[in-house]
Amino acid sequence: MSYSVVIPTVGRPNLDVLLDALVSGDGPEPCEIIVVDDRETGLGPAAARNTGWREARGDWVAFLDDDVVIPPDWKARLHADLADLPDDVGASQARIVVPLPADRRPTDAERGTAGLATARWITADMAYRREALARAGGFDERFRRAYREDAELALRVQELGYRIVRGARVTTHPVKPATFMTSVDQQRGNADDALMRRLVGSRWRSRIGGQRGRLRTHVVTTAAGLCAVLCGLLGWRRAAVGLSAAWAALTGWFAAERIAPGPRTPDEVVRMVVTSALIPPAACVHRLRGELRYRRVRS
Repeated sequence: MSYSVVIPTVGRPNLDVLLDALVSGDGPEPCEIIVVDDRETGLGPAAARNTGWREARGDWVAFLDDDVVIPPDWKARLHADLADLPDDVGASQARIVVPLPADRRPTDAERGTAGLATARWITADMAYRREALARAGGFDERFRRAYREDAELALRVQELGYRIVRGARVTTHPVKPATFMTSVDQQRGNADDALMRRLVGSRWRSRIGGQRGRLRTHVVTTAAGLCAVLCGLLGWRRAAVGLSAAWAALTGWFAAERIAPGPRTPDEVVRMVVTSALIPPAACVHRLRGELRYRRVRS
């Protein structure tokens, strides 16, 4: 059993640490370690991974993200996970651990990263049988962000009759750096959700084990805010007041839900209040953009 390692990168500082761990760690050596710099093409991680695995020579291709931390014996553990797997197993997923602060409640951004620990089929550490990748055609490069492209591939691989198993190896995914507007920027993923719906069908969330989204509530919140402004411009004061109250209630409820499990520090509360007002319209705009962009895509 031979394997290759493919790492798409955008130049994160951890890349050198990861490469050192791969070179110096214990265990059977890979056929090659292929690093694909997405900054050169800007086509996204799906395209970068495709470039990597198509150049790989191993029977298996282990995908790692450039921000993960692997243990010294990762190569040995990967080899143990892949050795003697039946031919109908197309992929092996690592167990992902996200370290969270022990002395306080996690922030909204930290909770977002923590979701990777229970996500299905994420390529932070995922090994695919090369034959399965070839039969499936690899990642769909219409996914330009690190979002949904791994789950969509996993569904296609399983539709070909392969199973995906969870290995015993453990990989750490540190909490991603966050800014004040990170949660608003993440709403770009709603465009990818539109593509998932086109490719997989309306029940795509249940098929990947995801939780129900908030888009419907965001639409109602955004509509209430826009209609309140419109009524105000038209001089319909009573309607404007009522719709403003509805918008404020929905936004406040959303903010409260995000504040409650967090550390509740003043800066976190301010961040949650402000971004809770911005997220609904951002989500709606990006979803509409996705629906228009992928309107001709068929399953």
